[in-house]
Amino acid sequence: MYIIIKTLSRLVCMLPAALCDAIGFVIGRLSWLAVQKWRRQMAVDNVIKSGLAATPAAAESIVRESVYRFGPMMLEVLMFPQLTKEKIDGMVKITGGEYLREALTHGRGAVLITAHSGNWELLGATLAFHGYPIVAVVKKQSDLGADRFINEYRTLAGMHVTYKTSVREMVRLLGEGKIVGLLMDQDAGADGVVVDFFGRPASSPQGPAALARMKESPIVPAFMTRNADGTHEAIIHPFLWPEKTADREGDIVQTTNKLNRIIEDHIRKHPTEWFWLHNRWKV
Repeated sequence: MYIIIKTLSRLVCMLPAALCDAIGFVIGRLSWLAVQKWRRQMAVDNVIKSGLAATPAAAESIVRESVYRFGPMMLEVLMFPQLTKEKIDGMVKITGGEYLREALTHGRGAVLITAHSGNWELLGATLAFHGYPIVAVVKKQSDLGADRFINEYRTLAGMHVTYKTSVREMVRLLGEGKIVGLLMDQDAGADGVVVDFFGRPASSPQGPAALARMKESPIVPAFMTRNADGTHEAIIHPFLWPEKTADREGDIVQTTNKLNRIIEDHIRKHPTEWFWLHNRWKV
């Protein structure tokens, strides 16, 4: 798999931008056709229950557009070897960079939380190219070739990569002043804390709140959104401090609840850019 994806990447890097856009458009549409009917219906139901659409037709439009975006996103990742600071500056506008810089002045690193919204891989690459010490905390892919490829490209963009299971490394890197980036918008199963998400109980990852509380580090929410012209905006929010009292479990729940609200607000503004095919309310 690694050789196949690398070969595709080399071919894509040789193509003109207009052709890449066209290929991304086609891949996105084909991806929608490949989605199973039961998963489409699950996603449509969740959009309606979240209050983001009043009718099944409107909800399906949101879900369909959220699938279409994977075509261009896939091409953007395959083109990572071409990235330079100058190209990033032409592709991405950073809004709120001062919040991240201020968070780092406290000397405790930062926990950056984001979601599967927009091109989250490009968000990490953008911050790395701007000199931020980004640590991408990732889930190991079941296909070792695909795992090797995506981590190689993350490293190529300037990110340090560690797996979700490497908690000690995350703690160490945070103590060294690094920015530990975590995706926290998917079902966390039995390991999560139950906190409302769009008004319904959902198992939510407790890692960001627990890690920030342990090291007393600021938490910085950040998201990527794609503009109609194909450029992007990296939106960085004001940082917040984790709750820290004698009640550890209560603190984690309260902080996670605050972070869920921030993610919700972003999804409300950009509903077609979130990954609706994942069942956020599985547990």
